[in-house]
Amino acid sequence: MAAERLFERAVRLQLQLQGPACEERRMYVRVSIELRSTSTPIHKKDLVVQLTDDTDPFFLYNLVISEEDFQSLKFQQGLLVDFSSFPQRFIDLLQQCIQEQNKDIPRFLLQLVSSASALDHKPVFLNVVETNPFKHLTHLSLQFLPGNDAEVKKFLANCLKCIKEEKLLLEQKLKKTEDDLTRQLNFTQQSLSEKSRELDKLRSEWTSHTAALTNKHAQELTNEKEKALQAQTQCQQQHEQQKKELESMHQRSVQQLQNRLSELEIINKDLTERRYKGDSTVRELKGKLSGIEDECQRTKQEVLSLRRENTTLDAECHEKEKLINQLQTRVAVLEQEIKDKDQLVNRTKEVLDATQEQKVILEENTEKKQIHMEKLEATIKSLSAELLKANEIIKKLQGDLKTLMSKLKLKNTVTIQQEKLLAEKEEKLQKEQRDLQETGQSLRTKEQEICKLQEQLESTVQKLEESKQLLKTNENVITWLNKQLNEIQMARKQDVLGTSTISPVLPSKSRIGISPQNMLENRFPPPSLGINYPISPVYTLQTLPEHTSARNASQPFSGPKIQFNTQLSKTNRCSDVHMVPVATSNSANKENGEHLGLELKYLKKREDSIPLRGLSQNTLNSSEYPKSYSSTKIQTSSKPVVPSTASAYFPG
Repeated sequence: MAAERLFERAVRLQLQLQGPACEERRMYVRVSIELRSTSTPIHKKDLVVQLTDDTDPFFLYNLVISEEDFQSLKFQQGLLVDFSSFPQRFIDLLQQCIQEQNKDIPRFLLQLVSSASALDHKPVFLNVVETNPFKHLTHLSLQFLPGNDAEVKKFLANCLKCIKEEKLLLEQKLKKTEDDLTRQLNFTQQSLSEKSRELDKLRSEWTSHTAALTNKHAQELTNEKEKALQAQTQCQQQHEQQKKELESMHQRSVQQLQNRLSELEIINKDLTERRYKGDSTVRELKGKLSGIEDECQRTKQEVLSLRRENTTLDAECHEKEKLINQLQTRVAVLEQEIKDKDQLVNRTKEVLDATQEQKVILEENTEKKQIHMEKLEATIKSLSAELLKANEIIKKLQGDLKTLMSKLKLKNTVTIQQEKLLAEKEEKLQKEQRDLQETGQSLRTKEQEICKLQEQLESTVQKLEESKQLLKTNENVITWLNKQLNEIQMARKQDVLGTSTISPVLPSKSRIGISPQNMLENRFPPPSLGINYPISPVYTLQTLPEHTSARNASQPFSGPKIQFNTQLSKTNRCSDVHMVPVATSNSANKENGEHLGLELKYLKKREDSIPLRGLSQNTLNSSEYPKSYSSTKIQTSSKPVVPSTASAYFPG
């Protein structure tokens, strides 16, 4: 027995207890789903669903669904899934319930319904319910049975086993963590002792280094102080000398300045005059300067805006150059694709032109055949009308014969003198019978003509059917070629997209190895091989007459043949003429649902018509078709032979 755990998770459900209290509460229940398969006596699969509570170890409900139980469940609840996909669908519903369980108004919820007031070892129902504003829809309802003592003990034993295994695993993990922590602690203690030693060394080095630096700096300070004292004495001496020189220079400069002052006073008077003039000019220039400054600010703003525009234009120009480079590469790729596609389009156009020409030829042939059919139908209608006229004439002759027979009976009772007249009457009757035989022969010839026309009609119908089949095969070939071209174009697009940086792919003809015309030639074998594959339309048009003639010669067609019984009973000359049923074998056209040969309205039973004795079968080759058609035209124009002296022989 092999068990596969599919699902195990704690799910929040709504517990409904039916009783006087009608208690409803929410609780968490662990749902576990297993698929058990047994193969010892019979290979069988069972779906086991178990409901347990982590807080209550005695809460146990089981459900075992076999394939036979599932069929009854499927029939009862109208399920649309089979047994193999049912567990996954059930798990999907539970997942939706888990997703919706934390919402205030969940869309999907699980209900555990019990018929008792408490869970006291009675069957319960687990319902998967979808809520909407109109009603609660129950998607699935499963009946769970409470576990008996043996099952509960087995469940508790499994739980204890699982807990022990978890305990062993936790103990092993704890030992591993303790070992790791002790190793880490020892390693840190060793590293700490090493670091403390290094720190002591650094401290001793630092103290020695600081003492050496202090001694060095003290010596440098004493040297600098001595140098500063020497420099100070030198500076004082230089200062005194410079002071004496400056006093002498000052006196000279004072005299020069006084002389200069007198000159400057004179210049000042001139400058005051110039100043007044300059103030007036300055005022004028200030007005001009304010205007120029405004213009300058405007020009500065314009210059700033132009600089900004220049920077943006430089960036755009750089981007456009990149785009131009990309587009140039893309244009080169597209031009190559266009060349390849032009070649494909030219080939497809050639194939389509050939197929369209074939289609036009076939349509012309079908139109000719239809016109020929209409002519044949017209000739058949005219022949049927002539047959009806012949029947009317024969009916009149039969009436005349009846009157004659009555007169002969009366004349038999008359004296011997009238026996001569009776002999003359008998001669007249013999002449009438001869005339009747001649009319019967003419009717038989008409029947043969009708049979020939019917066989011609059947052959034309067969040719029409073959032309229709050819049209269908041509349409199938065209659709197949279109599919092949579409697949080739899709493959080329994928190749071009995949290898856009590489040189373009070879054309479709070199990649496939076969052109559409070669495919047509390879697809359609010659008819001499006797293989029932679809053939080329052009080839079928060339070989159609020979094939149809051979077929007509090998397969005879059954057509109606009419025989007239002109013999009268010798014992009772005025007896009634009975109608013999016509044995027709009208071959039905299976595709069009039309009957070949004469229509039934021309062969209906008439009380006063000459009896029909059956239908003969004739075969007619397609090579004799024009002769028979010309002969039918000549014979249909001729009227039935009726003796002109019939009224003279039967007076009154």
